[in-house]
Amino acid sequence: MRIMPALGALGAISLALTGCAGTAGGADPADDRLQIVVTTTQLADVTRELVGDAAEVTSLLRPGASAHAFDPGPTALTALADADLLVISGAGLETWLDGTVEASGFDGTLVDTSEGLELIAAGDDPHAGHDHGDEHDHEHEGETAEEHAEHAHEHEGETAEEHAEHADGAEHAEEGHEGHDHGEFDPHVWTDPANVILQAQAIVDAVTAADPDADIDASASAYLGQLAELDEWMRGSIDRVPVAERLVVTTHDTFGYLERAFDVQVVGTVLPSLDDSAGASAAHIDELVAEIRATDTRVVFSENAIDPQLAATIAREAGVELRQGADALAADALGAAGSDTGTYIDAQIHNTTAMVTAWGAEPLPVPESLA
Repeated sequence: MRIMPALGALGAISLALTGCAGTAGGADPADDRLQIVVTTTQLADVTRELVGDAAEVTSLLRPGASAHAFDPGPTALTALADADLLVISGAGLETWLDGTVEASGFDGTLVDTSEGLELIAAGDDPHAGHDHGDEHDHEHEGETAEEHAEHAHEHEGETAEEHAEHADGAEHAEEGHEGHDHGEFDPHVWTDPANVILQAQAIVDAVTAADPDADIDASASAYLGQLAELDEWMRGSIDRVPVAERLVVTTHDTFGYLERAFDVQVVGTVLPSLDDSAGASAAHIDELVAEIRATDTRVVFSENAIDPQLAATIAREAGVELRQGADALAADALGAAGSDTGTYIDAQIHNTTAMVTAWGAEPLPVPESLA
């Protein structure tokens, strides 16, 4: 099995992805398009938008299912056995991946789209080393998708030539992947759309490399433009709230990249972990309730893939509002198709709107191109 890195705007990745809303299962023998399996609901949606109908995209995870505790069944193994490409979110998210790949007999190309991203180390302050002034707040405004992708590499320490040379190296050995073992990094990279722009560009490069005849230029260009608009809309909407009032309490530690990129403060989380299957001690709950009261945080947000009961208990004890059900944040997974969290862009609009309104402001009108 070959492992390829996602190298962003300058990367040349050997990958291909699909445009059909497939679920885990075997490929149609009559379909001669690239067969792409994607692990998460977010990346599967992004892939479909990028490639249109030039390839078949199958998502291993279903709407509302968290990748932290995924238990692959026979249909997932069959889908992987038939796949040309396996696209993963990476950064240690898919802890079940190695055994699943081995059991399936997958012999295609594995692409880790977290390669090339500036990852947050587990336990680190997301704001460390970042400027929180107005320049930071507005640094993405007016940028193209390509400029967004280049910006995300500012801290990588590579020149364009070095990055291109790295891309030309193509195949990476297993030891080059060890830096993303589970627990070392915050894997929730999609909460910052600038990261998704890099992942999307890596996917485009991969599709082109895997199938030079794939006609994806128009669909990819249109979607990358939408992602850039999403980033700008989120920034403008969040900027309507003073930095000191951008306080969030969520179910688990999901929004570190949003915190870093948009000067949002995660006051605390119901589950004190990057993993949504963790537990919470009585002492942790007492500390979180005290922190909510001390910071005058207004809302506790439940998440769509996690039981809201413990979040409800904490909100009740702190005397603040709980947002759950249709108002829950789409954190680790998208919602059902056709819902207001059914696509990556829709989920980001939903989450941003929920937060901004909880802070007592109104987001900017959603651009027609994103509505």
